[in-house]
Amino acid sequence: MNWIQSLYETYENCQNMIGYSNQSERPLLPVCHITTQTHIEVVIDGNGNFRRAKIVDKSDSTTIIPSTESSASRAGSKPDCHPLSDKLQYLAGDFSDHGGEVTSGFAGDPTEPYKKLVELLTNWCNSPYSHPKARAVLAYVKKKTLMRDLAIQKVLLVSSDGKLLSKENARRDKNAKDIFSVLNAQDNAVVRWVVETPGDTESRLWRDETLWESWANYYLNNKDEKGVCLVTGQTQILTANHPKYIRREGDNAKLISSNDTSGFTFRGRFITDAQACGVGLETSQKAHYALSWLISRQGYREEDLAVVAWATTGANVPQPTSDSFVLYGDEEVDKVADTAQDVAIRLKKKIAGYRQEITATTDVFVLAVDSATPGRLSIVYYRALKGSEFLERIETWHETCAWRQTYRSIEEQDEKGKPRKCYISFIGAPSPADIAETAYGSRLDDKLKKTTVKRLLPCIIDGQPIPRDLVESVIRRASNRFGIRNPDDKKYHGDEEYTWEKTLSVACALFRKYKYGKEKFDMSLDETRNTRDYLFGRLLAIADVLEERTLSEAEKKRPTNATRYMQQFSQRPFSTWKQIHELLTPYFMRQADNASYYKWLISEVEVLFTPEDFLSNKPLTGEYLLGYYCQRQKMWEKKEKSASDENDDADINQ
Repeated sequence: MNWIQSLYETYENCQNMIGYSNQSERPLLPVCHITTQTHIEVVIDGNGNFRRAKIVDKSDSTTIIPSTESSASRAGSKPDCHPLSDKLQYLAGDFSDHGGEVTSGFAGDPTEPYKKLVELLTNWCNSPYSHPKARAVLAYVKKKTLMRDLAIQKVLLVSSDGKLLSKENARRDKNAKDIFSVLNAQDNAVVRWVVETPGDTESRLWRDETLWESWANYYLNNKDEKGVCLVTGQTQILTANHPKYIRREGDNAKLISSNDTSGFTFRGRFITDAQACGVGLETSQKAHYALSWLISRQGYREEDLAVVAWATTGANVPQPTSDSFVLYGDEEVDKVADTAQDVAIRLKKKIAGYRQEITATTDVFVLAVDSATPGRLSIVYYRALKGSEFLERIETWHETCAWRQTYRSIEEQDEKGKPRKCYISFIGAPSPADIAETAYGSRLDDKLKKTTVKRLLPCIIDGQPIPRDLVESVIRRASNRFGIRNPDDKKYHGDEEYTWEKTLSVACALFRKYKYGKEKFDMSLDETRNTRDYLFGRLLAIADVLEERTLSEAEKKRPTNATRYMQQFSQRPFSTWKQIHELLTPYFMRQADNASYYKWLISEVEVLFTPEDFLSNKPLTGEYLLGYYCQRQKMWEKKEKSASDENDDADINQ
């Protein structure tokens, strides 16, 4: 199934979701409508008499309005008008009388935009598909008093001679909301309508479903250009003007465009644009509206890149761009798994919940779009899968790329009521965006981040191996702890500690995933594992914890020698370990009786080496980070254990 057909079917299956549902997401639009940001709300009665007006709050400014094909993608010096809600130059017959400046193309006849709107609205109101609220708006607009009424209501700010004031010349009350709090020039204000009639349950025209249906029926039944839609195979009204605003409001890039009659969009292959792409008007709008809605509702956006996974049934679908924290939900925040088996059990329960909505035969799609040029969108990734296959691949990714992550945070209040960040841990896979940030750090720009996310999509959905260069980049950054710090800043900050901890966790997750199928690594310490890299990582962790505990007891905050030498240690482990071990002497002395525990622990690890492995200076692989992380994690989990207990353990085992 191709992408446009799958989106069309999704729209058809989600008809009950058309309209407003959540302030944070764009609505699923009815056909022949668009959304725009409005600034003024005008209230009239059923006979077209003015009642009142107000400034629209920014949080409620997204408004569904009727549109034509040309007005939905209007541009240039003479933009076409929308039929009902639009800018003042179209709606106000007295616009020029109050000093309003029309678009440059209308300068020869400033009344032209008003005349065009009245003509379009009149044709609608005189048709069999007329609506009483549209007739009320037409009756009021014909009075040519909109600018005057808004000035009397002080919605528009005018001078003593009734001319619109500029932002610089207007006297404004800083404590009151005025038109300049929502836009910079009064000429550009967009109006929406409320028609109050006795017994009406919905007076807001942008929420009236009967009005949506009225305009769509009128517009579609007054189009003559019919042909075979290549998506549905049915005879429909064809369109060459496809919707924009796909990724976000104001996004002018289009997925389908055939308006270039002088370039090479279709020339050389076809004579007309209809031969190149015959898509029905309803089909195109439904498919594009569904995609816009899905991206806003559940997709991932990063600059020009947008990624979304969806089911044609409208069922809730886990997103491939999310980490395991989002997948698990809030119920898993306080639960920390110790082993890969615990993670697998928890993950299977969550996936089983998705399978209640997404059956084995449900069609699931993954689509990623990115800008090809400023006005063109390209599909950079597209997959069509059955529900069982999709969920299996998502489950595999989150299970095999799992590690203990600590970069998530929630807002809490301290004892004084001030907000603070509280970091929470979860076991699972990091998101592609977080992987990109940890792999490239300060070198990461928007283009590189998008590229990395696109490279990871086949790893998640198609089961392809993680790119080796990406894994090595994260491992290098985790080994170079001080490379994360600002070189011009000589002080030690907690932010660097957080960033490095995140990098270390992601590095462990990626290396574990990279080796999956060849070797299996548990997330808890494996004290029987005797591989060289893993053992060297354990030694580094023991030295690190010993120093850190000693410094903490002395109330000193500075990096440990183990972390300072970490990059060098990863390249020349044996010779660097000798240096680190020699530097441990003062810390052993400060620990006094507790020192025997650490000495015993070091000897327990060293005895697992073969002589050849221990004396080798061959660079370490990412496996040493797993040994380092697991050993350090286990030692800190035993922090509350008394020192005497630790010494007892050491005496017993000596």
